[in-house]
Amino acid sequence: MPRSSQLLHAQREPAALRPAATVLLLRDSPQGVEVLMTRRSLTASFAPGAYVFPGGGIDAADAAAHGQATRRPTQSGEHLTQAIAAIRESFEELGVLLAKRDDGSPATAEDLAALDRQAPFAPQCAARGLKLAAADVYVLAHWITDRDLPRRFDVPFLVARMPEGQTPVADEAEQFEPVWVRPQDALERHKAGQFFIIFPTIRTLERLQNYGNVQSILDACATEQPLWTSCPRGGLLAGKEARYMEHEQPFGELELVTPDGQMLHALDWQAEQPVPLLKNVQRLTAGNSGFMTGPGTNSYLVGDPRTGYIAIDPGPADDAHIERLWRAAGGHIKFIVCTHSHPDHSPGAKPLQALCNDTKPPILGLASLPTANAASQFTPDEALADGQRLSLSADAPEGRITHTLRAIHTPGHAANHLCLMLEEDGLLFSGDHILNGSTTIVNPPDGEMTAYLDSLDKLDAACVEQDANFILPAHGYVLGSARAQIAHLKKHRLAREAKILAVMQADPQGTMDDWVAKAYDDVPPQVWPVAKRSLQAHVDRIQGSPLSR
Repeated sequence: MPRSSQLLHAQREPAALRPAATVLLLRDSPQGVEVLMTRRSLTASFAPGAYVFPGGGIDAADAAAHGQATRRPTQSGEHLTQAIAAIRESFEELGVLLAKRDDGSPATAEDLAALDRQAPFAPQCAARGLKLAAADVYVLAHWITDRDLPRRFDVPFLVARMPEGQTPVADEAEQFEPVWVRPQDALERHKAGQFFIIFPTIRTLERLQNYGNVQSILDACATEQPLWTSCPRGGLLAGKEARYMEHEQPFGELELVTPDGQMLHALDWQAEQPVPLLKNVQRLTAGNSGFMTGPGTNSYLVGDPRTGYIAIDPGPADDAHIERLWRAAGGHIKFIVCTHSHPDHSPGAKPLQALCNDTKPPILGLASLPTANAASQFTPDEALADGQRLSLSADAPEGRITHTLRAIHTPGHAANHLCLMLEEDGLLFSGDHILNGSTTIVNPPDGEMTAYLDSLDKLDAACVEQDANFILPAHGYVLGSARAQIAHLKKHRLAREAKILAVMQADPQGTMDDWVAKAYDDVPPQVWPVAKRSLQAHVDRIQGSPLSR
């Protein structure tokens, strides 16, 4: 993990979490699933004026009411308490009663009329012989409020079918204007500025719109585990706050740069200014965005003014980008490292070296092999051996400061590909071996699939050894959860290979064009010409395995 001394922002303790529960009351309509939502008071301390699902804090009385509730055999005590809290809040806020009589029949209108929404809930139900219908309440999701907010909640989002014959009536204190709405309609109205909803609500509605009826939602929740768990992170995009879940591309970068949730990091892609990621790591993105390069090729500077810098992947032969890289380092570049020889990574090395008139830092990497194409020819000043370390150090008021990069030979995307591990901070610079937002191309003959997969295993071992949690790719934002990312990437590659093998077995006389259309039918056809390169790498691997002989 990064050293605390290298973090850009002072560490802080986010606000403490408060346990709460929210319930989505659902019903079927001729147009599809509808969910009950209400508007929060404009003076509410959390999400004022937002349309929400009913819910609130969990209190001791909820945990004490287990004996008054129905319960599934697989329903945990924690989930039972949460369901009771959600039932109570639904009654207090909206007058909706999820309860059953002793014979299992639903609570009647007479029961509902006899209960006081201002009085303790569970004792009233017990007095009328009502059991809280907690067995009919399921866990959909688990949300933890973002770290930047002053009030934070640890809250399950529960789901239940709306009782027949009941009409929601808002308490006109905490909740107003109950409305039944289809998830897709709520999202469209929010986008039009007519229906304010907050991030967790948006993401939940986005998931719900994929279900055709209430029963399909309840069936999906039958595992007793949340379908997703998230504590989002926020950054700035076009000057406005933007939030992201763990699976979304900016999340890992926000985790690295603002680990305690500070709303400070700008996520806009631009080529003009360096982007500080840590005190000792900056990223400059070349202005070569495109289909193959995404937002552009990332160049990185590792080091600080005291130690000097190592420049990683100076990028294409773009004079403006190279000068910006040189200026960001104050001209104090000690080494230039190319992860591989492709034309958006290595051509900038010699022009950058030429700008460093006084020091002439050596260009390091591995020479391209004869298998590389003509545009990817590269010869470094010095070869970097697998495991070789490059170290920067200097004395500082706090003591000796060092930044050490270890080279890791990772053939696969290219035969001469290297990754680099910043050992003191557990950061993996992955070049093109691992990208954010897409999978890299493995293009024979210089690319080779078995070598690529073996290199993933090698990187995983390096992450274990160095306690590395972040991957800094040559294209896209920083990735968090490094080992999980590597495991997912390998699983994806092997699943694709299994699909390719099945296509080949079903159509042994097919052409590469035939196979790519079937094996990559989950990507747009315009991607197939590029996908055909990796298809060839998989075919070579399949045909070279003993099982294919």
